[in-house]
Amino acid sequence: MAKFTFISWNVNGIRAVEKKEALKWIDEEEVDFLGLQEIKAEAEQIPETIFDRNYKYQSINASSNKGQSGVALYTDVRGEAFSCDHVDILNEGRINEYHFGNIAYFNVYFPNGQRNEERLAYKMAFYERFLEHILDLRRQGKSIVVCGDVNTAHHPIDLARPKANEKTSGFLPMERAWQDKLLASGFVDTFRHVHGDVAERYSWWSYRAAARKNNVGWRIDYFYVSDDLKEKIIDADILDDVMGSDHCPVKLVLEL
Repeated sequence: MAKFTFISWNVNGIRAVEKKEALKWIDEEEVDFLGLQEIKAEAEQIPETIFDRNYKYQSINASSNKGQSGVALYTDVRGEAFSCDHVDILNEGRINEYHFGNIAYFNVYFPNGQRNEERLAYKMAFYERFLEHILDLRRQGKSIVVCGDVNTAHHPIDLARPKANEKTSGFLPMERAWQDKLLASGFVDTFRHVHGDVAERYSWWSYRAAARKNNVGWRIDYFYVSDDLKEKIIDADILDDVMGSDHCPVKLVLEL
């Protein structure tokens, strides 16, 4: 058995984060899998100076819409990267799928539904395609680890102002119902598994009105694992002291 540490972070622009040297802390940590979302860059645009550590394997999935979305995966664990374009059908650079051992690991930037009704519909369809895909892998015997910006707060405890956001995409009943469905399908919200109903723990804050200073936030960044990995969870946490984005990183430690 060995410990594997996973970090997930929506950096909201990897070049902007590099200018703040906001990823340098990775050099001081034992991070086996680093999943970044919303990198907003092509592979060749990612600065080599984001951190000093030289990971053996990188998987960059840039969006066809330049300067938007995009995900990046860094690891020293040998595995195989897969295209997930049957889920990310608009080629928006939303998924890294990486298999190692019997684990299928996903780093995902789920769509935001706030722009208009069309995007909300796309978000919901994306949710369903993704769940179908990971359930298919479960039927094949794979264990699943999913991390990323889910763009939905699951329960009232997961955002500072639930009443005011009942009709806002990111806290709509149908979006939250998908998270219910995910957990009912055999998955675990690792943060809640470890911390229970601890309140006022968030992973995203608006840049407006000193929201982070006042902790007026949302917990929309998650690590989910399939039920068979539940007993392998050593730790799960929100690294809300790490600055550099409107999101903060989230962490998972598994014994595998």
